[in-house]
Amino acid sequence: MKRLFVGGLPASTTEESFLELFEKFGKVHSYKLVKDLFSGTCKGFGFIEMEGHEARAAIAGLDGKSFEGNTLKVNFEDESKSNKGRR
Repeated sequence: MKRLFVGGLPASTTEESFLELFEKFGKVHSYKLVKDLFSGTCKGFGFIEMEGHEARAAIAGLDGKSFEGNTLKVNFEDESKSNKGRR
């Protein structure tokens, strides 16, 4: 299982549109669209978990592509950064 970081999402992104974007490349095992606590709108990024080969296909198919007017940045989550400050 691989975890992907997805950046460059527009504020109008919904959980449904986020999931639909990645389901074209395979089964999404989990996802997290990061939202503003007060407004409930997308903060511009999220995370997706998929099988390795499907994750690589999603990166190849979506990184640098336009989504609702924004350019997406899709790559494997950097585990060394995700664990900073955690014990």
